[in-house]
Amino acid sequence: MRRTPDVEELLDGPLDDPAALIGNLRDLRRVNRWLGGVSLSGGALDALVADVWRGPDDDRVVTMLDVGTGGADIPAALVRRARLGHERRRSGRVRAIALDSRPEILAAALVADPALEDLIASADLTIELGDGRSLPYPDRSIDVVHCSLVVHHLAPEEVVKLVREMVRVARLGIIVNDLIRGRAAYLGAWLLTRVATRNRYTRHDAPMSVRRAYTRAELLAMLAQADLDVVWRGTGLLGHRWALAARARQRTS
Repeated sequence: MRRTPDVEELLDGPLDDPAALIGNLRDLRRVNRWLGGVSLSGGALDALVADVWRGPDDDRVVTMLDVGTGGADIPAALVRRARLGHERRRSGRVRAIALDSRPEILAAALVADPALEDLIASADLTIELGDGRSLPYPDRSIDVVHCSLVVHHLAPEEVVKLVREMVRVARLGIIVNDLIRGRAAYLGAWLLTRVATRNRYTRHDAPMSVRRAYTRAELLAMLAQADLDVVWRGTGLLGHRWALAARARQRTS
């Protein structure tokens, strides 16, 4: 399947239907939970912090930035996952920043999932406005920088710019989680949205997102331009999605 970047998604438009936007974020939360988005990001995070959380008494807090957070469901899920691991003395904790460039989306996220307020009150989650291509954070100021379902919205040169910004800010590494372009994935997205939701944003955008997505080879080539070494990769349910963890390539003199 040829990539068709010129097709438009409603989420890239004016977002003038708040109820539909809230419903779409709830749909995405269910997709991320049940079709492997959260578990993929969790596996990538584990790979990056394996040398940080060293024992059952480790209280280290890993900081995470989620770029293009949407409903903030993945950083929220990873914060809760780390809390449970810490209670069972299996891991440290995660404190996350959920960043998005659209204030309408951040406002809708708080309505779509009121439980986010509890994480915000505990200071384990912060909601902030900003663009991933020009991150408002100092160099190496955050342990892990993550993005999910973002890169398919961007042209190749913008993907490289985003990834380089993520690498600039990250101390331990970055995580990229996105769809895989393919006919089976397109058909699956179309069928799932006809069965599972009536939300007009979700029904329109899900198949379009697959058409705009990159293949593994295309994304790996863009990461190579950003001088990254991939240290972990995983594929989601039915092969429709994948994630990887990467670190800045060590230069030899």
